[in-house]
Amino acid sequence: MLVREIADFLGATFEGDGERAIDGVASLEAAGSTQISFVGSRRAQRDAQASSAGCLIVRPDFDNSGGRTVIRRPDPRNSFAHIVGLLRPPDEPAPGVHPTAVVGRNCVIGEGVTIGPCCVVGDRVTIGPGSRLHANVTVYSDVTIGARALIHAGAVIGADGFGFVFENGRYVKFPQVGTVVIGDDVEIGANSTVDRAALGVTSVGDGTKLDDLVHVGHNCRVGRHVVIAAQTGMAGGTVIEDNAIIGGQVGMGDNVTVKARAVVGSGAGILSSKVLKGDGEVYWGTPARPLKQYLESLANVNRIPDLREGINELKLKLAELEKKLK
Repeated sequence: MLVREIADFLGATFEGDGERAIDGVASLEAAGSTQISFVGSRRAQRDAQASSAGCLIVRPDFDNSGGRTVIRRPDPRNSFAHIVGLLRPPDEPAPGVHPTAVVGRNCVIGEGVTIGPCCVVGDRVTIGPGSRLHANVTVYSDVTIGARALIHAGAVIGADGFGFVFENGRYVKFPQVGTVVIGDDVEIGANSTVDRAALGVTSVGDGTKLDDLVHVGHNCRVGRHVVIAAQTGMAGGTVIEDNAIIGGQVGMGDNVTVKARAVVGSGAGILSSKVLKGDGEVYWGTPARPLKQYLESLANVNRIPDLREGINELKLKLAELEKKLK
């Protein structure tokens, strides 16, 4: 494509050589003269001048005194994502069920669904139009998956929740007879698991994205347009409301509530039944607390060596005073 054609596609204007041919995408450091990249941060703006990219997608305030070929957009990263899909479209297999896949009885498979190699789909499963299951996905019985869902290799949807009762000196399984409902446009990463409810429904809302190795426990409710990074685990009954952002390796006790638009930093630990406020509040640490409190606590910990040294000095002075008083 030509630079001017890319600009038209984005509904933007360009500066520089509109007739330059662009045939690929790359990072700022690796891009060549026929590739396009983007400048999404202040640091990237400094690196941009050394880039060999044929075209850059930049913010409106980008300093182009060097006369580069650029396309100005308020959201360079988002715009670049659309261009990646345009210049490097993914390989899409033809819809259908792979010969090695197993599909149970009384299933409803929507138009344009792709079920990949070695997938297992249980009885009475519904999969909405345009959804895709990569290789080795397992969907247990009585699960509902919405339209245009993308489920990556090794994911398991609808396995039993971790529910047991202690009786007569041993653990007895609490029957897991609920179900799982996955909304439209959901993406579930490789080897992630969404457990069925003990009773009722475990749900993942429309537009939510789960990274690899995410565990959604029984009876959890994950809202719409939530993003959850890798190795995060949610115990049973957790509620994550719409538009929350959860970092990697976050651990949540049972019956946690994360309110809408809250942000939970990587590695945080949330105690059982804790409620985290939303509206952009950022939480960090274990136990998770507002970022300002976490940073204050961290600063206090860093002061401990100086405090200990000061205390030792005071002890010596006290000992000297005691000697003089004797």
